[in-house]
Amino acid sequence: MTETTVTIDDAAQRSARLGEAGAAWAKRIGASPDNAKLTYTAAGVGVGSVATRISAGKHQFLVDEPAALAGDDAAASPVEFALGAVIACQVVVYRLYAEQLGIQLDDITIKAEGDLDVRGLFGIDESIRPGFSDIRLAVSITGPESQERYEELGRIVEARCPVQDLLSHTTPVSAVVTKA
Repeated sequence: MTETTVTIDDAAQRSARLGEAGAAWAKRIGASPDNAKLTYTAAGVGVGSVATRISAGKHQFLVDEPAALAGDDAAASPVEFALGAVIACQVVVYRLYAEQLGIQLDDITIKAEGDLDVRGLFGIDESIRPGFSDIRLAVSITGPESQERYEELGRIVEARCPVQDLLSHTTPVSAVVTKA
């Protein structure tokens, strides 16, 4: 993995992009509230033992399981991707609202931990849910603002992060199974 250091120019460019995106969305939504409604799509095909090749827009990525769950450990597992998704979404929302509120956020690092009891996955104990029983996020922010300002930003992010909302609240999911 290649790491880059954020420079003043990168921060200024990020600020400009966030401002432009916010203004463009405000204009679109102002023209019609229906413009705020988005539908995301992804498709997956099984490959290898239990891996899945996911296509989302012009992007493709592999999801797999470790050997203990019959995988080849060729990529992160679905639950690791879920943790990664909440981290990535939080970074976006932190940056978005920091820009909107005039809070300087120089760098952000987020670590996620999720507890999962596989007895639910394997149907060993029906009283145990198959998903995470708890997810903990550790957010580390650098910048000149006070701890209180960053905590205020954190409360806004918790209330507005779409993936955190997805993991925190029941979302209807339906499936139609067809024979191809």
